[in-house]
Amino acid sequence: MFGAFERTVAFRYLRARKGERFVSVIATFSLVGIALGVATLIIVMSVMNGFRQELLGRILGLNGHLGIYAADGGGLRDFDSILARVRGLPGIVSAAPVVEGQVLLTSEGGGATGGFARGIRPEDLRARPILAGNIVAGDLAQFGGEDSIIIGARLAQKLQLRVGGKVTMVSPQGRTTVIGMVPRLKTYTIAALFDTGMNEYDSGYVFMPLSAAQLYFQMPGAVSQIEIFAINPDQVRQVTQEIQRTLSPMPFRVIDWQASNSSFFAAVQVERNVMFLILTLIIVVAAFNIISSLIMLVKDKGRDIAILRTMGASSGAIMRIFLLCGASIGILGTLIGFGIGLVFCLNIERIRQALQSLTGTQLFSPEVYFLTRLPAIVDANEVTQVVVMGLVLSLLATLYPSWRAARIDPVEALRNE
Repeated sequence: MFGAFERTVAFRYLRARKGERFVSVIATFSLVGIALGVATLIIVMSVMNGFRQELLGRILGLNGHLGIYAADGGGLRDFDSILARVRGLPGIVSAAPVVEGQVLLTSEGGGATGGFARGIRPEDLRARPILAGNIVAGDLAQFGGEDSIIIGARLAQKLQLRVGGKVTMVSPQGRTTVIGMVPRLKTYTIAALFDTGMNEYDSGYVFMPLSAAQLYFQMPGAVSQIEIFAINPDQVRQVTQEIQRTLSPMPFRVIDWQASNSSFFAAVQVERNVMFLILTLIIVVAAFNIISSLIMLVKDKGRDIAILRTMGASSGAIMRIFLLCGASIGILGTLIGFGIGLVFCLNIERIRQALQSLTGTQLFSPEVYFLTRLPAIVDANEVTQVVVMGLVLSLLATLYPSWRAARIDPVEALRNE
């Protein structure tokens, strides 16, 4: 498409001589703008993907993909028979009974904070990698009996506790005595500490044996729900239909993670789309810089264009020369941005740690962003879309200036000289 003559002239025009520095500076800004736009878009999209994936993995890894609840909102009885019926259904990996409730946690040192207690069978807890694989102190072998619990590492830090320490749980649902309503209090021993990497869980969740939770929350022979893990979290609707067919006509409700967390993940998706549109404007602005630099280059090279035309160069050749000038800026800028974006994503946690050390400030607060590390997942399809968009916008930006260069009348151009 581009001959040797056109490539030689185009690259000659891209190398500024004395007196042509201003055009070269604008072209450089255009290249930098394209590179920064593409790199920023790749980085932000990758971080948003990582943020969603990490949250989804931790939320579903700890809470299950769907839950079976009693229709009246109370305790779910005869749960062992329900477990036996649903565990064999297609698409289900595991099912576990759970008792849960809000509590107030107090320590021997006087610290106090709200928390969420979950009762689960020890064998079911050990089968959850997000918990069993993230024990940072203690041993799950000690998790059992009526007075042992495991808590998050950040919660232990908040209450100034360690393995073997004592935690008193206060339930808002008291017991009735002759002197009125009295809160339920019980002291438990910390068997282990876990660190899932998600601040909400590590600073507020407490796990206790199922039998101890049934006793504490006064739910003998009943559980709050049956948590179910599916093979594919995105196909929980089909699993829900299978459960409803199997358990019908028993009174129960099935709530999947998409229904219980729909507003949260919808907000993440909306934020991701808005960020994509906003950052695309960086590439658009850089494309306009290419237009302005090429227009100035055409105006500056009017005499050269007229001479080339009189020497036999066609209008198509002139157009291809300036197309190649603009396309070179866009392609080079896109490739540089692509490289910067990938390198940044692959080393984003190291970069964050280095910036925190230099500035002395926390750049990614787990209390605000839920996670303790900055995730980034590079999606090949999205990166391809960003690169193609950068190339297309760069090429479109060259069309009008190139067309104007091809339309220059050599007689008029030389007469004005």
